[in-house]
Amino acid sequence: MSSHSRDKRSARTRSWPPSRRRLEELVAEAVVDAYGDAEQRTGLFTMMEEHLAVPFETVVLGVSVTVERIDLTRADEIVAVCRRGTARQVIPILDLPLPRPRPRGAEWIEAYRYWAATG
Repeated sequence: MSSHSRDKRSARTRSWPPSRRRLEELVAEAVVDAYGDAEQRTGLFTMMEEHLAVPFETVVLGVSVTVERIDLTRADEIVAVCRRGTARQVIPILDLPLPRPRPRGAEWIEAYRYWAATG
């Protein structure tokens, strides 16, 4: 078995949610050179943008939607841009239900949630 195959399999079988230690590691990686909440939020957004596999499907209020991308608003809020048919709606990433299986990179959403709750 190639190391690439092992890496893909181990990424899928990691426990969910990530441990507190893992979340702390992710946050530390994202905010290493950031000062203040705005810069730290931007660092976490950048990591989500780089690692979160979009688009993905999830359910919001009982309705299936496609998360097309994430965005950082002028008010410094990280949001998911969701689509259903031709309608689009932004949902704060803190409130976004995650599907099962989780999309690749979803641990960065959890790291942001951890940061927001402990900050």
